Amino acid sequence: MAVAFVLLVLSVAAPAAFATQHVVGGSSGWTQGVNYATWASSLTFAVGDTLLFSYGSSHSVDVVSQSDYNNCNINSPQNSYTGGSTVISLPSLGTMYFICGTPGHCQSGMNLAVTVSATTNGSAPGGSPSPPPPPPHHTSAATTGNFGGKMSLLLEFSLLVVAFVGFMA
Repeated sequence: MAVAFVLLVLSVAAPAAFATQHVVGGSSGWTQGVNYATWASSLTFAVGDTLLFSYGSSHSVDVVSQSDYNNCNINSPQNSYTGGSTVISLPSLGTMYFICGTPGHCQSGMNLAVTVSATTNGSAPGGSPSPPPPPPHHTSAATTGNFGGKMSLLLEFSLLVVAFVGFMA
């Protein structure tokens, strides 16, 4: 019974072990003068990963719709963060859009589109390439899939089966 409990706890904790925290902009952080499309294009974002935004007091992190991203509209964010350090979870498949809420900063490049994918080869579930999100002002943010996402699900399922079998024995 104790083994089943431990395995059940591990199955819940397993996805967190595979999650990655991405520091937005790398060592530059969330600031002007960084090409976020280039930064994101070399990374893989998976469900459960987080984005760490580090920024100065003249900036903010606004989570926006695709339309507001494309138009650099700072007037209706879904969420807005200030304070210099913000961690945002990537909870589901799809694209999330971020801009700086300071007037003019999005237009000068402080915008990021992150596509969360659970595939291992950069393809959508149907096998066709995932299109990059429509970027504002000719920047792009394409991402590829994630091997860890599928492995995490497989590990979690396996541990649940073992815990269930152990519990039933």
